[in-house]
Amino acid sequence: MKRPEPVQVVKQRRDAALKALVSGVPYIQYLDMTFDRRGDELTGVLPFDEKLIGNPLLPALHGGVTAAFMEVTAVVTLSWAYLWEDIEAGSLDFDPGAASPMPRLPKTVDFSVDYLRSGLPRDAYARARINRSGRRYASVHVEGWQDNRDRLFAQATGHFVMPQRR
Repeated sequence: MKRPEPVQVVKQRRDAALKALVSGVPYIQYLDMTFDRRGDELTGVLPFDEKLIGNPLLPALHGGVTAAFMEVTAVVTLSWAYLWEDIEAGSLDFDPGAASPMPRLPKTVDFSVDYLRSGLPRDAYARARINRSGRRYASVHVEGWQDNRDRLFAQATGHFVMPQRR
């Protein structure tokens, strides 16, 4: 019987996997996005910054920033779910100096955003739900909110081509 790994080892492996996924996308660093991880569930966090304002008269978040935030949340969540079994098994090496490259990210086929209200000058959050994920194709729904999870400021649906397993 295999002995269970210590909780701290599992947490460190999950944190390293998420860091490796996020660090591979420069736009995530530009937006200063982070992901709050609770087990297998991710919440995208977009901290407010003046550079994100599109309309200074309102002021409101730029629509392109909102769309990018939602799409990145979808891609990272989809990748996280896609890699979950390998992360849990410890079969992927997330050491940046390792010879094995990170698995490729899903490619966006289309992404449609519904802007429900202006994004206010404050932190934003997003959570993605995978509607369907097969070997080649995935469909994802994303919801974005700020102060109140029940008052969405945007929602989106995306379709993605999944990377081939190695």
